[in-house]
Amino acid sequence: MVGEGRYTGQMIEGVDYCWYRTPRYQGNGVGRVKSILSFIGHLWRDARKIANDFRPDVVIASSTYPMDIWPAERIAKLAKAKLVFEVHDLWPLSPMELGGMSRWHPFIMWVQWAEDHAYKKAQRVVSMLPKTLEYMVSRGMSPGKWAYVPNGVDLDEWRVCASLPAETVAALQHIKARGLPVLGYAGTHGLANALDVLLDAASLLKGQVEIVLVGTGPERDRLMRRVAIENLSNVTMLAAVPKIAMPALLEAIDIAFIGLQPQALFRFGISPNKLMDYMMAGKPIIQSVSSGNDLVTEVGCGITVPPNNAKLIAEAVIKLSKLSKDDLYQMGQRGALFVSAKRSYAVLSDDFIKILEK
Repeated sequence: MVGEGRYTGQMIEGVDYCWYRTPRYQGNGVGRVKSILSFIGHLWRDARKIANDFRPDVVIASSTYPMDIWPAERIAKLAKAKLVFEVHDLWPLSPMELGGMSRWHPFIMWVQWAEDHAYKKAQRVVSMLPKTLEYMVSRGMSPGKWAYVPNGVDLDEWRVCASLPAETVAALQHIKARGLPVLGYAGTHGLANALDVLLDAASLLKGQVEIVLVGTGPERDRLMRRVAIENLSNVTMLAAVPKIAMPALLEAIDIAFIGLQPQALFRFGISPNKLMDYMMAGKPIIQSVSSGNDLVTEVGCGITVPPNNAKLIAEAVIKLSKLSKDDLYQMGQRGALFVSAKRSYAVLSDDFIKILEK
């Protein structure tokens, strides 16, 4: 274990972690800004100690917000290491386009300064979104720095699968006993996940398809009330299951659903973990999304329809439900084979290392 500075050291699965205590906060207000300032301040002050203790060859600034580029750059200089900037979300575009913040807001101007600095100073810029090159170049990045490494799956999680809770198993058995195709959604129940339009489609699919929603989130109670008030007898809402039991859950459905509200920000592409899980499970997918990339169509593992269109979702469900079991299996296998070959963490980490070696 390395020596400790202001951080608390911990080794997890052979990797040294340094934990910094920062102020508690809720939401995205001043409290979060204080937490950000505290974190990057700790890193800046401990930069020399981190550089000496770890002696890194590469320093990766990997965060939702780009302001950690400054302490990362300081550590890299002190360690004579390469500096890499990994982008999960585009800030400040995300709070501007999703949150309506002005480009002249002091926080946004601070974030923009950090983002532009990162694109100019990092030796490599790794994007988790596939359509960001042009935008990043417009902010001062040299085109040759850019690389794309998306989200993926841990294949070990699919080799060691936990059983579902007994109540979930019983509910799924009851649903499947009705003899209809089962369309499933597993994940957060939030406004962004466009589950209202799925319930709208459910009303068009009564007597034809069973729909199962599994998970939790801020919209779950309201959606449950909708199901009851509108007498959506073909919709069942089940409690969330552990991540390690996701393979068993997806095995019990016939078709998987993923939806997102339309957002201009999606023009840069999306890389949702949920989609990777669906594909790895070998399930045909109905994707109600508009984005700069469309993996479902590219791989041929389902049907993509425009967002917020219940009629087209219902038509896609009916189209898939009329396919033979073999056709559905082949469609699902295209997704599973693609993820296994190109989206496993082992493959993606190797891609990341090759990017660093160039």
